[in-house]
Amino acid sequence: IEDALRICRNFVTSFGTDFQNLFLYGDVGVGKTFLSNCIAKELMDKEYSVLYFSASKFFSSLAKHAFDKQDVDYDQAEEMKDTYRYILDCDLLIIDDLGTEYTNNFIASQFFTCINERLLNSRSTIISTNLSLDTLADLYTERSFSRITSNYIMLKLIGDDIRIKKKLKNREEN
Repeated sequence: IEDALRICRNFVTSFGTDFQNLFLYGDVGVGKTFLSNCIAKELMDKEYSVLYFSASKFFSSLAKHAFDKQDVDYDQAEEMKDTYRYILDCDLLIIDDLGTEYTNNFIASQFFTCINERLLNSRSTIISTNLSLDTLADLYTERSFSRITSNYIMLKLIGDDIRIKKKLKNREEN
């Protein structure tokens, strides 16, 4: 965890001058979301634009942009366009819990498009997941897997489920 913390601190201190992406993976409860939120807070304090999505909300936003255009009024359509632009253009995009959403060809295609566009425009992204790397490649295509493994710092977090440890500790104290 010390290596992960050092890498995350470097990500924050070099942000804006050194283009980097993080891919946090590991078992449930090892601190992936916590680290992402800490990074987000630090960068927002430095006035960078940060957009955080759970994976299901992220793909829901992309689907709305792709499919719901004719079923909404002008203001809603503009809001969907703005959200889509912001997903591609914000300084840091965080996609939390990748793999918790229902995956299909549309999802895999949209995921590739988003990460590829952000890479081409040097926009940083943090992705967290409980998925193994093999499962990631199976669900989101080799193209996405290749982009991630070659352009992201891969951080595997190992440890016990912090939530369970906290609960057990609270029981012992009571």
